[in-house]
Amino acid sequence: MRKRVSDPKAFGKVGVLLGGWSAERQVSLWSGEGVLAALQRLGIDAVGIDADRDAILTLPKRGLDRVFSVLHGTGGEDGTVQAVLDLHGIPYPGSGVLASALAMDKLRTKRIWKAERLPTPDWRILESAADAHSAADVFGYPFIIKPAADGSSVGVSKVKNVDQIDAAFALALGDNGRVVMAEAFVAGGEYTCAMLDGQPLPVIRIEPAGEFYDYHSKYISNDTRYICPTDLVPTHEAELQAICARAFDAIGGRGWGRVDFMMDAQGKPWLLEVNTLPGMTSHSLVPMAARAVGMDYDALCWAILETTLAPGGTPTP
Repeated sequence: MRKRVSDPKAFGKVGVLLGGWSAERQVSLWSGEGVLAALQRLGIDAVGIDADRDAILTLPKRGLDRVFSVLHGTGGEDGTVQAVLDLHGIPYPGSGVLASALAMDKLRTKRIWKAERLPTPDWRILESAADAHSAADVFGYPFIIKPAADGSSVGVSKVKNVDQIDAAFALALGDNGRVVMAEAFVAGGEYTCAMLDGQPLPVIRIEPAGEFYDYHSKYISNDTRYICPTDLVPTHEAELQAICARAFDAIGGRGWGRVDFMMDAQGKPWLLEVNTLPGMTSHSLVPMAARAVGMDYDALCWAILETTLAPGGTPTP
C-alpha cells in the first residue's frame, strides 16, 4: 500500500483513545498501548487518553488534530464516540456513526446481510429462557446463545444440551438486560478477513483452544492457532475476500475493520459479524493479516492513520 505522506508531522497531534467503559476495557487498554507505542516510534506526536465519558466530551480542548480510537465495545464502537468526533470535526480512522452502530447490533447487521442475499446463519431473538428452549427445538444441538450487541465474544455460549440453556441465556442477558439472540451453529472452520482502506487482507483460519473462539481463546490462551496464509485455493480465497468486502460495504464500513465467518464442509462461508474497531493486541488478527503482506505493526498503524488523509495528504472532511 503506497504511503500518502512520509512526514510524521503531517498528522499533527494524535490522541490515541483507549480503555473506555465497556466490558472490553482491558482489551482496549492492551490495543491502545500497542498503537500508542507504534505511533511514537514512528515519530508521530501521539498521546494516550484513557477515554472515560468526561474525557470524550473534553477532546476538543486538548488541541488534537485527529484521533486513533481503539475503544472496543459499547460507547467506543457503537457510534457514540464517532458522533462526538464528527460533531467537533476531529478526523478519525474507521467507520462512522451509522456503520459503527449497525455493526455493534448483530441482529440488524444480519437483517441487512439477508436483504443483500449474503450468507449468514439463521437466528432467533430470545426474550426469555423459554424462548431459548424453543430455539433448541428449531436449531438442534449445538447452537449459539449470545448478546446481540457486544464484542470479543463476551457472554457467548455454545449450547450442547438442554441443561446448559438457562445458564447460557442468563450469561448473555447480563446484569443490564442485553438483547439476546440464538444462532444456528455452523460446523466447520472459523475464519476472518480484515479490511484496510478498501482492500481485503489475506484470510486467517482460526483453530481455537476451546470449544469456539471465545474471550479466553482470543486474548489469554497461547494454544489458539492462527493459520495465515491458509491452505485455501487462491480462487476460493479471492471469492471469500469478495464476500467479506461486500459484507463490510453493506453496513457502510470504511477505513479498516474485520469480518468474521464460519466455513462449512462444502466451502461456503457463513457471515457472523463485523468488527469496526478490531483488536490491536499481540494476539490480534488484523496485525497478523498485515504481516502476511509484508506490513509490520508500525506500518499498519501508519496505514490506518493515513485513512484520515485525502490522497494529497490533507485531512478528510
